[in-house]
Amino acid sequence: MHKVESVSEMRVLAAQAKTPGATVALVPTSGALHAGHAALIAAAKARGAVVVVSVFANPLAFGPSENFARYPRTPEADLKLCRELGVDIVFQPGVEEMYPRGFSTYVTEEAVSRPLCGVSRPSHFRGVTTGMLKLLNIVHPDLLFLGQRDAQQVAVVRKMIADLCLGVEVVVVPIVREADGLVATVRNRDLTAGQRQEAAAMHAALQRAREMVTQGVRIPDRIIAEVTHLLGERRRVRVIYVSIVDPATMEPLREVVPGRTLLAIAVWIDEVRLIDNVEL
Repeated sequence: MHKVESVSEMRVLAAQAKTPGATVALVPTSGALHAGHAALIAAAKARGAVVVVSVFANPLAFGPSENFARYPRTPEADLKLCRELGVDIVFQPGVEEMYPRGFSTYVTEEAVSRPLCGVSRPSHFRGVTTGMLKLLNIVHPDLLFLGQRDAQQVAVVRKMIADLCLGVEVVVVPIVREADGLVATVRNRDLTAGQRQEAAAMHAALQRAREMVTQGVRIPDRIIAEVTHLLGERRRVRVIYVSIVDPATMEPLREVVPGRTLLAIAVWIDEVRLIDNVEL
């Protein structure tokens, strides 16, 4: 396994990996790897690809009130997991390497990024698209592996790739859940036992929404009201949004179309922000 920290080194290794018949896969991460990342890597390995894992907490994706310095960093543990999972190249650049002094160019997607998380985190997706485009230009992968947990990010990145003719195939890996139904995410480390118990309401609410659709409910407002009610029963849960949307555009839908509808939620559990979603 190669570990590189510089853009120039990564570009050389990426070019060398592009042998005839080879497929290069990029798994972008912010570090502090967990079971969700392991699933992305396993999916990339299953495609027989040369697997590149980027480990980079992107400061541009953090808003002014979000503490970038507190984001967990476990570089040695990340390298160990990547080695165990058979990753070929780990790209661990520093902030100065990705955004050197004088950096002033940004990429903005102006439709899919606006609703949902775009309302409460207005600068977030500009950071996501800028960082992602840099990674794609450095690695030049054939495949990009993203997690369904970040459904809006997936939609935004797909739109950017299509609009800018980047020619990268996006592979979306299903959500990995822990035993209590919580999505595997680095944010779970911040939850106390009591907060975690409250957070379990998210998965229960999503399951109830699916049950309603199975029973024939097709009116989004009815499902949203039920999900919001179930979340509101928990003392520590503050709802940021509950929305039923088109999974490609993130636009609200007037009717649930089974298999082509996404229910997305975001909440605060005290001071911890969590997102989740389910296909209806």
